[in-house]
Amino acid sequence: MAEHTSSNITIDAAPAAVMGVIADFPRYPEWTGEVKEAEVLSADADGRAEQVRLLLDAGAIKDEHTLAYEWIGANEVRWSLVKSQMLRALDGVYRLTPAAGGDRTEVTYQLTVDVKIPMLGMIKRKAEKVIIDRALSGLKKRVESGGGATAGTDAAKG
Repeated sequence: MAEHTSSNITIDAAPAAVMGVIADFPRYPEWTGEVKEAEVLSADADGRAEQVRLLLDAGAIKDEHTLAYEWIGANEVRWSLVKSQMLRALDGVYRLTPAAGGDRTEVTYQLTVDVKIPMLGMIKRKAEKVIIDRALSGLKKRVESGGGATAGTDAAKG
């Protein structure tokens, strides 16, 4: 596997609440700066997304891609690239670890990106780090502000 970048953050909420926000793809445009549209293309029997189309606008980089998701229990989700205009690969994982007796969650986000245009490894790692840090910061703010999953969403069940 290619080199990856990872980071973590502690969120003042139980893992189920954090995963509820992660799994609520249609609301990503409300809390992630780069995601302008998110559409669940297919879901499993539990209602968890299997494929999601994302429209991204990160200033100089605009892309539409489809990701395949794999849910591992209640506290981990992995994704990989199905198709994209600008990316060769996009593999990631959110891993949630209960902390403080389950009232807080340690969130680890790991990401590997391979772009179709030539890019120095050092620049690519820096871009991955920015993506991860923005995502974790947005996730923390969204969960802690009470902006959880929409009512009736079963996506956080594992």
